[in-house]
Amino acid sequence: MRQGLICSAVLLLMAAAIPARAEVKIAYVDIQRALNECNAGKRARSNIRVEAERAQNRLQREQSEAQGLKDELDKKGLLMPPDQRQNLEDQLARKMRTFQDDVKNERDELHQKDNEATAAIVRDLATVVRQLGEKSGYTLVMEKGGLLWAIPSADITDEVIRSYDSMNVKAGSLAADPRWAGAGPQGAGGGTAPAGGDLPSGGGSIRKHSSISR
Repeated sequence: MRQGLICSAVLLLMAAAIPARAEVKIAYVDIQRALNECNAGKRARSNIRVEAERAQNRLQREQSEAQGLKDELDKKGLLMPPDQRQNLEDQLARKMRTFQDDVKNERDELHQKDNEATAAIVRDLATVVRQLGEKSGYTLVMEKGGLLWAIPSADITDEVIRSYDSMNVKAGSLAADPRWAGAGPQGAGGGTAPAGGDLPSGGGSIRKHSSISR
């Protein structure tokens, strides 16, 4: 709610600063939908899904091995010599620790890959939005998540997706490509944002609340 009020206040201030005769053209983009529907987002989501399935298979094998040791301990433990039983208990404990560590590591790795893929595509989308905004003479292009209300005709998400797909570039490469450097997102100093850097002017916030896994 607070973000929406701030965005509304910014719009009012910007509108007040524009000369009375100047045409105000405002559009918005649904970044999450663009992530979901653009070709780069679909490929990234597919890759993440494959990685997740591989990780799940590895973890299931580890879990089965640990369960096998537990079953053996439950069935035969009371009949084992103390040393043998203790050895089996130690093996089970090690297996369980390894399994728990691997679960965390796999989850963290997938989360990192998701974040990296999302950040790369959002940087590209920001570049495309700026290019379209300048080409079409928009005064301001907002992200849908920061809007209280807007007419459907102000939504240029489909145009952004079509434009991005037509470029057929590697995700995250637009900001570093000199062909699009002039259309890239700019920081406070007016320079184009580096391919590995954060998005300026709220881009980091957009990326934070978007994900190819949604």
